[in-house]
Amino acid sequence: MEYAFGGLAACGACLFTNPLDVVKTRMQLQGELLSRGAYSVLYKNSLHAFYVVAKNDGIKGLQKGLIPALWYQWTMNGTRLGLYHFFENQGWTHSDGSVSSFHSIAAGAVSGALGAFTASPFYLIKTQLQSQSNEVIAVGCQHNHTGFLSALQKLYRSSGISGLWRGVSASMMRTGVGSAAQLSTFTKSRETINSLTKLPPNSWKSTLAAAMLSGVAVAAAMTPLDVVSTRLYNQTLDVHGKGVYYSGPLDCLIKVFKAEGVFGLYKGCLANYLRVGPHSVLTLTIWTYLRETKLEDSK
Repeated sequence: MEYAFGGLAACGACLFTNPLDVVKTRMQLQGELLSRGAYSVLYKNSLHAFYVVAKNDGIKGLQKGLIPALWYQWTMNGTRLGLYHFFENQGWTHSDGSVSSFHSIAAGAVSGALGAFTASPFYLIKTQLQSQSNEVIAVGCQHNHTGFLSALQKLYRSSGISGLWRGVSASMMRTGVGSAAQLSTFTKSRETINSLTKLPPNSWKSTLAAAMLSGVAVAAAMTPLDVVSTRLYNQTLDVHGKGVYYSGPLDCLIKVFKAEGVFGLYKGCLANYLRVGPHSVLTLTIWTYLRETKLEDSK
């Protein structure tokens, strides 16, 4: 049941935040391995990127990759939030009767990494579909998939089962760090807000405030690894099945830093926050509501 609650909450959020994910992906791929000034800036900022995508790819272009994105959110967050709730129920996130920051971070990291592993094929297809665009505004490698199922078949035929999990190590680090930041910040903030205010226990207001704070923490901690994940998932493979640009997460991190500087690792940071912020608020608020509604009904 906790798996379903986590998956439903994330899918509900994804319907609203997927356009921001498309914008973030395009901005992270723009100027790949090129120094500033050495490429045409097609997407000047998040708002401009929205306009450019809608103008050239149509309004539907802002929802590219929605199907695999929903499957990714269902699988990843179902696993992640379900595991974290299990850790909470076992008392592993608490110490001396209150939330332990260290234990919460560890539980969030483990649940996030495992969630990312199970959902990696959907993240791969989502990224490649979101990067596809009209030739005029194309950035990064263009894979020319016609849809979710055709992309799945094409990737399986070219690389086999293992090919569907390429880039998974970067995704596990990305989601592990993001999950640790999100869930530990959310849990601790909510406990603190409840203790310092006169709000009733488990108030939606404290849930909303804690979720907003967790969104800031996630965007700050996760963006560099998010850039690395996007680059690894979107790169094409050579005849030997190796990435044409990067051999792995560390190689990608070093190459991006050398070619694009520290700002290269924070490309799409604002778009990422604009996505992660609302997504965290919606996911955690819906997740908490579903859990507590179930708890009330069982009394």
